[in-house]
Amino acid sequence: MKLTLCTEGGEQPIEILASAPRYRFRLGDAAERSADVEIPEPGVYSVLLDGRVYDARVEETPAGLLVIVIDGYRFEIEVRDPRRWSRKDAARASGGVETVAAPMPGKVVRVLVAPGDMVAAGQGLLVVEAMKMQNEMKASRDGRILSVTAKEGATVAAGEVLARIE
Repeated sequence: MKLTLCTEGGEQPIEILASAPRYRFRLGDAAERSADVEIPEPGVYSVLLDGRVYDARVEETPAGLLVIVIDGYRFEIEVRDPRRWSRKDAARASGGVETVAAPMPGKVVRVLVAPGDMVAAGQGLLVVEAMKMQNEMKASRDGRILSVTAKEGATVAAGEVLARIE
């Protein structure tokens, strides 16, 4: 799963390769790393990373940010998932042509729109199956479908353009 972590210092892509309890991940272009994670109580995570244990307290703000406190240091992080539509993402999208790309390798199982169709922000465009899960790709803004390059049953690579909206 590919996500983007946003802090005051900028944005950092992260790829989760395996999940609990032994996480494997890659930050940006760095080498793959692993961490053991336990949850002793809700909102508290015990993380063993590079031979060191970190206790992290995590809370979600009403604005959807994660506030993480580790050893007295406070971090505010926004986690962006390219597969999920949000009002903030829609507000960021402006005029011009927007491309809808596959977030990870998979198989197109359904195409829900055709060129020329008018779509609303948040409307499903197509469904891609990856790692035995179906992910609906949604329009991030209102517009008209310019092209749909994805075909049902086709295998797609991560980042491959599936559709274009104007």
